Order: sequence, then structure tokens, then C-alpha cells
Amino acid sequence: MARNRDFKKNPSTRFKDVDDLGEQEAKDEIEALREGIEFHDHQYYVKNDPVISDSVYDRLFQRLQELEEAFPEYRSENSPTLRVGAAPMDALNRVEHTAPMLSLHAALEREEFDEFHDLVRRHANRDRAGYVLEPKFDGVSVEIIYEQGHFNRGSTRGDGYHGEDISANLRTIGSVPLTLQTPEQCPSFLAVRGEAFLPLEGFQQMNRERIERGDKPYANPRNATGGILRRLESKVVARYPLDVFFYDVLRVEGRDFETHWEELRQLREWGLKVNPHVDRASGKEAVAAYHERLGEKREDLPYEIDGIVIKVDDRALRENLGTRHRSPRWALAWKFPSREEVTTLEEIVVQVGRTGKLTPVALLQPADVGGVTVSRATLHNEGEARRKDVRPGDRVRIARAGDVIPEVVERVPQRGRKRAEAFRMPANCPVCGTAIVREGAYHVCPNGLRCPPQLIGRIFHYGSRSAMDIDGLGEETARDLVEQGLVNDLADLYALSVDDLMQLEGVADKTARNLHEAIHETRKPRLDRFLYALGIRHVGERVATILAQELQSLDRMRRASLEDLRRMPDIGPEIARSVHTFFQEEENVKVLKRMQRRGVDVQDMPAKPKRQPLQGRKFVFTGRLEGYTRSEAEQAVERLGGRATSSVSGETDYVVAGEDPGSKLDDARAEGIEILDEKRFEELLSGS
Repeated sequence: MARNRDFKKNPSTRFKDVDDLGEQEAKDEIEALREGIEFHDHQYYVKNDPVISDSVYDRLFQRLQELEEAFPEYRSENSPTLRVGAAPMDALNRVEHTAPMLSLHAALEREEFDEFHDLVRRHANRDRAGYVLEPKFDGVSVEIIYEQGHFNRGSTRGDGYHGEDISANLRTIGSVPLTLQTPEQCPSFLAVRGEAFLPLEGFQQMNRERIERGDKPYANPRNATGGILRRLESKVVARYPLDVFFYDVLRVEGRDFETHWEELRQLREWGLKVNPHVDRASGKEAVAAYHERLGEKREDLPYEIDGIVIKVDDRALRENLGTRHRSPRWALAWKFPSREEVTTLEEIVVQVGRTGKLTPVALLQPADVGGVTVSRATLHNEGEARRKDVRPGDRVRIARAGDVIPEVVERVPQRGRKRAEAFRMPANCPVCGTAIVREGAYHVCPNGLRCPPQLIGRIFHYGSRSAMDIDGLGEETARDLVEQGLVNDLADLYALSVDDLMQLEGVADKTARNLHEAIHETRKPRLDRFLYALGIRHVGERVATILAQELQSLDRMRRASLEDLRRMPDIGPEIARSVHTFFQEEENVKVLKRMQRRGVDVQDMPAKPKRQPLQGRKFVFTGRLEGYTRSEAEQAVERLGGRATSSVSGETDYVVAGEDPGSKLDDARAEGIEILDEKRFEELLSGS
């Protein structure tokens, strides 16, 4: 009988003809094949110890595909056959994490680690503190949820509280188990955090292919991983050799851990891949030795790391240390020094940004810097290029600043070689030919939206997530819209038809309709987001919020004098001048009027309260509120002078509990902190 078959050890690949199988026999064989293939995936991707040949594995896999095709009623979302990918998705859905996925405070120097160690030691009330040490992976952080031992959902980190649902793409990664080891012994609910990454060999191959196609290569494996994981076609994702290491339990039901080391050991037993270089240490010299040791191994690893992560092992001590707004006090990322390499500078070209700023860029003879092929590096501005005195043909030392952005560090002298002429910024914009102007250390093309790179950059920025959040309006789409003459300014976005959008390369009917709808859904933007979306020089999200709160309407924004702007808090003379100039320029005035005629109605900001009734009060939210999203509730508190934090501590004033609250509610009760339901929270906001 098929139910007695075991495909784990010495599996037989002699199968009955599918037509001769009964339904129960087919079901039993399908289940046995899935269990066997998951076992072999674990041996291959996690343990690096395959026990069968590739040809035998392929025959098992093909047999499972054949049976699922013949008996579709027994298909499963967690079948290994879905590792080859599923049908394209329309979009990535936004999901809420089961627990905050905090970032880590980063240290570059030994002194910063010593300060961290002293803080931990004081709270531990002993000279030595126990740590778990891990490599700091340079990938994409993900949350994966298992229910009853089976893969349920996976998402990106996003803002730490919400991420994008990438379940279909994560299912294609061989090191992500679709069923945990011994699922009958697994917790009913498990949320784990891991790092998805692209091994260096796969990254180099992908960049070679992109360059051959004439596409821009990815800057580093992390960017490449992020781009792959957000693809809407998981069949495309399945072609890339992505991998995952797991390193944290975000939430688990029915199981408690006293130490992080115990947690990692249990992750391994469940079949989740834990990095082999994790270690324990007690005392700061042992940690420093691990940092040095792993730094020496860094060049030989098949994946990118940019430092180590130091975590307090004892979970009770972690609770005592607590967290900051976005990072835990019980963990630290101790970064490695940036890598450097020497190569030849072939040419210096000038790039035009979305704000018109011209940046000299060094085109380099491709060099491998820390596993990444670097073919260009920024020179920042003319003064920087002349100070470093780098010219075409020079040998230069390059480094990845912050281990990410390549830059030229210095020229390496070459005796007896005649050098090219010193670099000078051109007198005219290299794209549109307009005479450039000098603004401090920078050169700027004043042609605004009539300069194609500025227009492309402005459209892309306008549709970005923190601005108008127009799904589908990426950089390539923005470039296509400009190059095909469909968009000459921001107002033209609202005149586009579905037929116009279908003229773009690779855009089908459904995609065009979705983009058209996404654009028109932004016709009633909030003032602060609209100001940021306009791409005014020196106006980031924070400045846009200040301007919106002070002036409250677009009309008052247009009429504000230079002195009005200068009097605002945190608005310096340079920002004030940039904002005032933007709203006085004739072309910008025309674009704003056209946007208004095409239905863009910018919403006024609520009046800023004169008194701050929640000044200094700290709030923590848990569970689901009926009348607010988490972000809206936090903004409501902050508008009244309060502060929203992610975890309960002795400094917390209120915990607001909605439906299905988490462990924060228990923490609040243990600390004796006042707990508010949604009605009481609303009363507090209204001053009742």
C-alpha cells in the first residue's frame, strides 16, 4: 500500500501507473511524497548534507507533480511543488506583524560597545553579562508564521509594525520549511524572524545578466534580494537562489524560553535554518574577540555580513532593560569597518537628480568590493572631486560608505604616468542644455520639470510610498511616461487614460486599470503628504508636516511670505527661501492650477491645538481598534503632545487595549499601568 511507503531513506522510484491508483492510495502516496521531499529539502538546504542524488530527488518531485495534476482535490498550499512558483499576483497586500520587528542601534567603534556593555552590566547587577553573538546579515528581514506546524504566511519587515505579504515568494525558497520537523510536537502558533538573502555567487550571476541586457546592475545583494522578494510573479522569484537564516521568535503559543540560546536551539529542532557561526560569550573581551574573528572570516563567507549582533541572552534581563522607540536596549549591532579596494577611474560623468542638483559620478573599471561588483561611485560635488584630485585614468581607492554606497576615497599615486586634465563641472546641463547655476557647493540645473531627469525623478518621488503612495508608479514607469511624451508635469498624471497607460512596455489591461485607479485615488491628499510629494528642495517629511500644521491649507501655503516661513519653528532661512521660491515660480503655479482643475483637492490640516493636554504622556497600543488604524491612533496622541512607544516599561502612562490584545496587556497589569479601552481613549483625546 502507498501509505506504507517511506521516501526519506533509500526511496524507491518504481511507481504504479497513475491510472491504476485508487483515491485513497493516491492521497497516501501524495502525503508520503510531500513528507519525503520536505525531508530532503531540509537535508540539502539547511544541513548541506543530501542523502539522495539529484536525479532521484527529481523523480520524486516529478511524481508528486504528476499525482497533484491527476488528483487536484489533494492539492495543498504547502506542497513542495509550489516552490516552483504560482500565478502572478495583482499586488502585495499590507499585513500587521504579530510583534514589532525592531531595528538595532548600530555601533561603529569599540567605545560604543563598551558603553552598551556597561549599561547591561549595571542592570544585571554583576560584572559579567551573558550574550548571544550572531553575524549581522546584509539581507531583507522577514516574518514567517506557522500554524499547527505548517507555513501560514510570510511578510517583509516594512515599517516594523506592518509589512508586505510575500508568502508566495517565500514558499519558493528551499531553506524555508513548508512543514516544521515533527509538526505534531510544534506549537499551535509560531511567528519567527529571519533574514532572506541572495548568496554572493547568485548575486554576481544576476548582475552579469542585467549588464548584458543593458539594465542597471544592483548596487548590493540586499537591494537585489528586496527587489526579488517584492516581485509579483513567484515563478520568476523561484529562479533565484534565495536563502534564509532564522534568528528570533517573535511570538509563540504554549512555550516559554528563559534564554535566547535556548530559543535558537529550538529553532534548529523545528527544522529552521540557524547560522552556524552563532556563539555565546560572557564579558566584553570575549565579544570583542568574536567581532575580530568573524571580521577575519568575512571575506570567505558565501553571503554578505557587515558586522555582528550582540544580544543579551537572559530574557528576564531583556525585559528589565526594555526598548527605545525603535530599537531594543538589550541588543546592539557592532559594524565592521567599510571595505576598500583599488581600481581604475575610466571617466567622470555628470548625473542630474530630481531636484536639479548635478553630481559627478566616477565610472570605474569593475571591481569586487566585499562581494559586490562596483562599477561607479559618487564624487558628491565639484569641490570634492577637485580636492581629491581624481582624473580619468587614475588609480583610485574606493570604499562602500556605511558598507552600501560606493565612494572614491583617494587617488593612488602612479609614478611616471601623464595624467588627464582636472575635472570641471560643465557650464550647461548635460541633458537639457540649460545654463547651470551655483548654489553653495553644488551646481543646479534651473530648468525644473522641463529637464527630463528632473521630471522623471519628480514623478517617481510623487508616487513613492511616503508621498502619494501610487502603487505601480515606479521609476521605470515614470521614465516610460516621460519618454513617450505622455506626462510633461505632475498635472498630466491625472489626465492619463487607461489606453494611454497600455502604451507602456509590459503594461497589460489589468495593470493599466490598477495604475489608473491608484493615481485617481490620490485626488484628495492630506496637505502634509502633498507638500512632501511635490519634491520641493529641502522639504522632507518632517518639514512638510511642520509647514502643514502651521499653515493648515494649500491656499495659505501659496500666500505665505518669506518672513511668515522664517518665523516657523525649525524652518531655517534656506528652507524658507526654497519653499517661497517654489510657490512663486510661474510654471509651478500653472501646474498646481491644472492639478486643481483635474480634480486634485488638497485637504486642509486640522487646527493645531493651542494646548497640549497629553504633553509628556507615553502610550502603548495593543490589539485592534475599531475606529483607528495603529498609525492613526499614534498620530492622534502625538498631535496632542503625547508619545507612542512600542513596548511597556516603567515610563509608560497608558496602555490602550483593543480587540485581541497581546502580551503588552499582561505587562501593563504587572506594572500597574492604567489600561484604556477605545471609548476611554477617545474621551482622553477629546479632553473629557
